[in-house]
Amino acid sequence: MRKLSLLFLFSMFSSHYTLNAQYQQDTIPTTKGDLIITFLGHGTLYFTYNDQVIHIDPVDRYADYSGLPKADYIFITHHHGDHFQAETIDFLRKETTAIKLTATCAESYSGTADILTNGDVFSAKATGSGKMNENLFIAEAVPAFNIVHERSAGQPFHPRGEGNGYVFTFGDTRVYVAGDTEDFPEMKEITGIDIAFLPMNLPYTMSPEMVVNAVRMLKPKVLYPYHYGNTDINELVELMKDVGYCELRVRNMK
Repeated sequence: MRKLSLLFLFSMFSSHYTLNAQYQQDTIPTTKGDLIITFLGHGTLYFTYNDQVIHIDPVDRYADYSGLPKADYIFITHHHGDHFQAETIDFLRKETTAIKLTATCAESYSGTADILTNGDVFSAKATGSGKMNENLFIAEAVPAFNIVHERSAGQPFHPRGEGNGYVFTFGDTRVYVAGDTEDFPEMKEITGIDIAFLPMNLPYTMSPEMVVNAVRMLKPKVLYPYHYGNTDINELVELMKDVGYCELRVRNMK
């Protein structure tokens, strides 16, 4: 019965969901155009918005980038190898690509990039006739860290201040890509979230219970669990049945 509930979950959102030859996609309408989300795997995805391509944590173990669009923007959450790969960044970048990453990533990346730290805000400006200097989207760097789970005593898997989550504002739609994090108490200060990507794999990020606690703080309209590895997604399905204001969408983001 639990397996049937998960199959139903995959099919019930068909009006939002498409499957191309390789990768799943969802289209999200915003006040300034459609946001297309392409799910590549694990913590890796990209957005297409007003003809701009925004890659998040591109790593070639999760996608064949030879058939994917080059990046107008690249955002990196932190330096671990399943999120940061210099070779893939260089493969995706164009002469005009803007790369945003953490200070720790910058120590290992020789290309031109901008460092974003928790609290920084980046405004991407639209170009073209009649649109020059209008905001295309806004990206806010927010904390991403562990409180409970540690590599060793006093050494969390993701220390406070080292990694970023990102809150993207596309028109009237706010999308939170949490990076590798737990459900830290300050998450309740991240407001107005429409869509949340929350990681769920122990011991590195969150348990299903932690994800639901994060949802209760964020109050998103849509939850995409991602980076969920071998976690039984049905555990989250069961727990989310009591959270009526948030739609759970499961995509292939192991």
